[in-house]
Amino acid sequence: MQAPSPDRNRDPVPEPGKSRARRIIFIVLGWLFFGLGFIGAFLPVLPTTPFMLLALWAFARGSDRFHAWLYNHRLFGPSLQKWERHRVIPVHAKVLSITAMSGSLAYMIWVSEVSGVVILAAATVMIVAACYILPKPSRVPD
Repeated sequence: MQAPSPDRNRDPVPEPGKSRARRIIFIVLGWLFFGLGFIGAFLPVLPTTPFMLLALWAFARGSDRFHAWLYNHRLFGPSLQKWERHRVIPVHAKVLSITAMSGSLAYMIWVSEVSGVVILAAATVMIVAACYILPKPSRVPD
């Protein structure tokens, strides 16, 4: 039997500007976002796709292997690929996001006791998000 090669179990040499600590931080962030997205697949109040996009972004900066795994995942991969290739946001995701933002804003206005400045700031962020989400295509172009 041959002894395993010493280079076989080592991480590849990081690219310039990618320190080991930075890579680890991005990997941890990737798994955190993935976990939140996974939970969101079962809880309607927590969105899946934005967390998976954040996980993909973090993995791209921390680990080629984890990035490829998530990008090609049998459940999450297709929507991530559609986003990357065509910037597609499905209709159900648009409806859910606008509904959640509207519900949150209504709660802040009529139920919570937050100041008007906070409500205005939240409304502004929600409007900007809606203006970003709504014009995106809902399906892959023919």
